[in-house]
Amino acid sequence: MIPALLVFLFPLAYSPGPGNLFFAAAGARFGAPATIAASAGYHIATWLVTLAIGFGGFAALSRMPAVFEILKVLGALYVMWIAWRFLQAAPDDSRASTTSARFTDGVVLLLFNPKAYVIIALMFTQFLSASGQNAWEQVLLITTIFTLNNLLAFTIWTLAGARLARVFNSPEQSRILNMIFAFALFAVAVWMLVT
Repeated sequence: MIPALLVFLFPLAYSPGPGNLFFAAAGARFGAPATIAASAGYHIATWLVTLAIGFGGFAALSRMPAVFEILKVLGALYVMWIAWRFLQAAPDDSRASTTSARFTDGVVLLLFNPKAYVIIALMFTQFLSASGQNAWEQVLLITTIFTLNNLLAFTIWTLAGARLARVFNSPEQSRILNMIFAFALFAVAVWMLVT
């Protein structure tokens, strides 16, 4: 089951999405070490939300479709706000040591992403045994693998962003990089709203 789960998760975790682009942008702007708090927030929230969905939380939420619409709008607005922060960043403070991606940035990014809930629920429908035997162990294993896989993917994206910042190291190039990430995040926010 684990190899099949990893194959299932690979395109979801490593392709561009709100989380990946946020961490790439944060790595470029603040440097990889300054994203640790946000990564911790995102992945602690991921583990808790995934665990809750594994034990039936998604079934309860699915009875309230308005919740998904509210999450979708809030999530898109939050990603747009992050994009705006990148557009407003001065080129010379793009890697300022006094700022970093915060723990709450990571938590909010996960909580306001309804597509994450759908992906997690889909994952459990595919990989949780219908027999119900050892359900606790299965949910814990799937939750942990999902979270660790995301952690690895987002770390790679963070390091890639930090590497890009080393290449785009002049104030003009730094501003261009901030704009690229801002427009990419804005596009992701629009995609979140229309899908």
